[in-house]
Amino acid sequence: MKKMILIAAMLAMAPATAFAQAAPYSTATTEIGALLDNPETKAILEKHVPGMTGNDQVDMARAMTLKDIQQYSPDAITDKVLAAIDADLAKVKPPK
Repeated sequence: MKKMILIAAMLAMAPATAFAQAAPYSTATTEIGALLDNPETKAILEKHVPGMTGNDQVDMARAMTLKDIQQYSPDAITDKVLAAIDADLAKVKPPK
């Protein structure tokens, strides 16, 4: 019983980030701002949606995901494009 209380106390004092694993990048869950701030993921965006990263209006979408903005640009950001971006993002090690 004492061991369980000690373990519970240690877990309560540990920062939550000590137990959380970094989530992989995703077009459905990762904000565009996070993708733009990482040179490797920014290059992936530019590869699949040329001109997007240099667009003057991209900063307005930093808090959105690519899946969120698909509705505003369905011809450029198709399901096929999102799948290709996700395939490349899966190769990138997420931040800690």
